[in-house]
Amino acid sequence: MYDIAVSHTTNPYVSAYPWTPGSGFGVKYAEPTTKPTGTGYGVAFCGSTDIAVAHLNDPRVSAYPWTPGGGFGVKYIDPTTKPTGDARGVAFCGSTDIAVAHTNTPYVSAYPWTPGGGFGVKYADPGTIPPFTAYGVAFCGSTDIAVAHYTNPYVSAYPWTPGGGFGVKYADPATKPTGTGYGVAFCGSTDIAVALYTNPYVSAYPWTPGGGFGVKYADPATKPTGTANGVAFCGSTDIAVAHLNDLYVSAYPWTPGGGFGVKYIDPATKPTGYGYGVAFCGSTDIAVAHYIDPRVSAYPWTPGSGFGVKYTDPTTKPTGTGYGVAFAAEYELPPGLENKSANMAAKMVAAGVLTSCHS
Repeated sequence: MYDIAVSHTTNPYVSAYPWTPGSGFGVKYAEPTTKPTGTGYGVAFCGSTDIAVAHLNDPRVSAYPWTPGGGFGVKYIDPTTKPTGDARGVAFCGSTDIAVAHTNTPYVSAYPWTPGGGFGVKYADPGTIPPFTAYGVAFCGSTDIAVAHYTNPYVSAYPWTPGGGFGVKYADPATKPTGTGYGVAFCGSTDIAVALYTNPYVSAYPWTPGGGFGVKYADPATKPTGTANGVAFCGSTDIAVAHLNDLYVSAYPWTPGGGFGVKYIDPATKPTGYGYGVAFCGSTDIAVAHYIDPRVSAYPWTPGSGFGVKYTDPTTKPTGTGYGVAFAAEYELPPGLENKSANMAAKMVAAGVLTSCHS
């Protein structure tokens, strides 16, 4: 069993649900007692123990303990040194660190992270900061960090050391992205992809921890149809891009060392509006955060085949445009609940009748 969260416009700015592969959305979790203070642009889980939302307005990032089957806990204390502008993206490095992409210098802020404790003292800024507003951030395991941003070179990457922070910036890729980077993702420790404002809308490169960018992969034969806002890998087998313009999401087989395969067939029921965020749940499901009701659309996923029939929309939908989406790490249901629905399991765990078993 898993959980899924969507960051969005309009109060409460984040909505979360139990998730069951093959069944889809469960009953929406209760909203956090202390909600984010403005539009949620990014959301990330720390395994299955914590959740963070990047958002407009002070404190710009809000984080909470997370209980599978129970949902949001009491909001963690804000970081002592907060991000300096509205936050657009957030990512966890395992359970040791958290980073936030934001609109004002230094454009990326990172902190030690302790499940149950929250933010530590902000790490020193990178020696060479991104040149302007950052929109996305991602960790490569515990060895590297990348930031997608406005202004050439559109993506900046650094070695990363838990407890130490940023290393010396890697050399820019020989063939840089063609425009503003809105999202970034790593494929394990072998590849990196950037979602872009301009054609080809997604650029991908081999990646070597300690070495950085390799020679840019060839563009996909069938490119996304408009500005890409989010990108995600499904293990090492597939890649998906959320973007403007019909079809709103494009997905491809992926081969480390080879790059993009032939684009998968579009989902039979496409998202209803501009795609802003995309995430995979293991290798079984995919979700897209988007403009227009229902604001999040999810599908079964099969590597090598692509999209299945769209899952039923959540009963209680996000209240505004979906900008970010994330799945929590899998957790095991208590003995006896293996065949129960996400709804029943979540309710019984939340009521304290049973406790979840983290995997």
